[in-house]
Amino acid sequence: MFSGFFSRAAAALLLGGHLASAIDLDLNSPDSIKNAAATIAYDMMTYYKGNQSGGIPGVLPGPPPNPTWGYYWWESGAMWGALIDYWHYTGDTSYNDVIEQGIQFQVGEHDDMMPSNWSQSMGNDDQAFWGMTAMLAAETNFQNPPPNQPSWLSLAQAVFNTQAVRPDNTCGGGLRWQVYPYLTGYDYKNSIANGCFFNIGARLARYTGNDSYAQHVEVIWDWIRSVGLMDEDYRIYDGAHIETNCTDINKVQFSYNMAVWTLGAANMYNYTNGSEIWKGRLDGLINSTLDTFFPNGIAYEVACEPKLTCTTDMYSFKSYLTRWLATTTQLAPYTYDTIMPVLKTSAVAAAKQCSGGANGRMCGLSWSKGTDWDGTQGVGQEMAAMSVIITNMIPFVHVAPPVTNQTGGTSVGNPNAGSQSVENPAAISPPTTGAKAGAGILTTFVLLGVTGMFGWMSV
Repeated sequence: MFSGFFSRAAAALLLGGHLASAIDLDLNSPDSIKNAAATIAYDMMTYYKGNQSGGIPGVLPGPPPNPTWGYYWWESGAMWGALIDYWHYTGDTSYNDVIEQGIQFQVGEHDDMMPSNWSQSMGNDDQAFWGMTAMLAAETNFQNPPPNQPSWLSLAQAVFNTQAVRPDNTCGGGLRWQVYPYLTGYDYKNSIANGCFFNIGARLARYTGNDSYAQHVEVIWDWIRSVGLMDEDYRIYDGAHIETNCTDINKVQFSYNMAVWTLGAANMYNYTNGSEIWKGRLDGLINSTLDTFFPNGIAYEVACEPKLTCTTDMYSFKSYLTRWLATTTQLAPYTYDTIMPVLKTSAVAAAKQCSGGANGRMCGLSWSKGTDWDGTQGVGQEMAAMSVIITNMIPFVHVAPPVTNQTGGTSVGNPNAGSQSVENPAAISPPTTGAKAGAGILTTFVLLGVTGMFGWMSV
């Protein structure tokens, strides 16, 4: 069960919850921000069954009406990251024990965030989202696990170390989307897989002071620019296939791509003590992000929000967009006056969109529609609304910026983490015909969905 269940979350429901109206939010009141976020966090966690009898800790079940498809494994890891930030911004510890349990249950047999149960659909980005959550736990001094379990920092290092050997010579470098050759999408190199690696490397460089991480970061930055997945105006496109030497660029743009690269660049700006090179790169990314994904000052998922053609994954993208922009203001304080205004307008809009569902407060994606609920609901929508609302605690309290091992970080690392990982796909249990077909169908479904929905955008 959730620790401290009848704490702020329950109080928010009893005192401030409404059954037939949008979430109440007053950005001039820290208590209002906390209560709104607590209500949404509570509603989000009603989807999670991993702490109940028969549930699998750490993993979300399938969303209705297709529970057999399920939430993808990566989104479960992303949700724990959002809840770590929820605790960090609000001080509410209600979910901390279940967060720790959920992450640790999914670390895998080799403590590298690659559990064999998910080897039939393991993408580099999937593994990395769990790694970024572990990195956040280290950066926020989230409660450390017992000594017999892997530390947060070592888990992030394990993910980085396993991925650092995966770039190959196709397309001149870069990581592939999928980890194993038998997975559909292994021939695709995309911005999110490489952006997550870039992100973790930049954060490890800053946290540990070890410049070898930064050297990898520079290489992957040069690669994405040279291959054209990030253009001269800092627009970031989805990916391309190795069969064309990555020339068939799919120019669909997603907010989480901008977010993951922006946070990485902010860490590099901080790590290099404000170098002009990284300042220029960070400014370019921020300007591109605001121009594309904040029309009228409200976060907008341009690829799928206009006609609500979003996949389950895409409903969560604004969570990373808003939280990582908020962290950017801490790592590069000069960006505060540029970023904070859109986080405020987006939070107000998101709260108004939390006006649907059976309880009258489930959140939709279409924040620009105000209280006219768009009819969608799920973990991603709740995560996104909660995320943008908690960022508005920054003006009121001293939300500590990400720590390092020189500024109070307590998570003990292991530079050799991940050395026992199974990198040879033949060394793991080969997939059965059914399992391989299932994984192929799942990945193909994503590829076809992206191609069908967004192929017209490719030039």
